[in-house]
Parts: sequence; C-alpha cells; structure tokens
Amino acid sequence: MAEFLIAAAGFVLAMVALGLARILRGPGDADRMMAAQLLGTGGIAALLLLAAGTDVPAAVDAALTLALLAAFVAVAFVNNAPRTDAAERRATDG
Repeated sequence: MAEFLIAAAGFVLAMVALGLARILRGPGDADRMMAAQLLGTGGIAALLLLAAGTDVPAAVDAALTLALLAAFVAVAFVNNAPRTDAAERRATDG
C-alpha cells in the first residue's frame, strides 16, 4: 500500500509540474494566481500522500503550513489586485 501512495504522490507532483506552464504563460494575473493555488493544493496533496505512505508525521505539519501560506497569498493577491470598473462602482454606491 505504501508503494501505491508514493506512486500517487509522484503522479500528483508530475501534474503540478505541468501547472508551472500556466504560471509562466498565463494570459493574465488572475490565471497565474489560480495556477499558483493549484500548485499549492497539489503540493499539499503530495505531502499528505507521502506522509501516509512513509509514516513521517512531519510531512503533515509541512502540508498544513503550506495550506496556511497559500490562503495568505490568495488574500494578499485579492487585496492588491487593481479594481475593475464594476468593483469601483459598487465601492462608491454603498
């Protein structure tokens, strides 16, 4: 069973590596941010699979830390994103 979990972690990491192409070629900042969130989610999944397959509890701590950092990055991106016309109208109407 451990071999299967480690192989699944490798597959997830391979799919995450393909997501790097979207970060490099993304047409917009939002596309790049979504790809970065996908990389974070894939990294969390791979760490959890490795933790279950190898009985290393420190990998769970690293996965939880990565999840927390990914959430902070998403909030920081949204706070620093330029406002669109519709968002500006809503901000001035209310």
